[in-house]
Amino acid sequence: MSTTEPTADGPADVEAIKADIDATREQLGRTVDELSHRLDVPARTKESALRAKDTAVETYRESPPLTIAGLLAVAGLVAGIVVLRKRRAGRATKRRKR
Repeated sequence: MSTTEPTADGPADVEAIKADIDATREQLGRTVDELSHRLDVPARTKESALRAKDTAVETYRESPPLTIAGLLAVAGLVAGIVVLRKRRAGRATKRRKR
């Protein structure tokens, strides 16, 4: 019989079992930490916002004129959509009054 196999009286290598238990505890602790992080939605949202901000700052630093032009284009597009919707809403209101 080997010294690492358990016997009817108990385990043969207590130190190996203790080491295995310690390794399992560490793994369980890491798993709990990861699950806690995944379930902490406010913290994840904040991290995501900070990453987006960092990306925007890096993009601006690499090419400021292109970034400004892109922002102006998006702002113009949004303004155009707002104006079109208001015009359509005004026309619909006039039609209903007739």
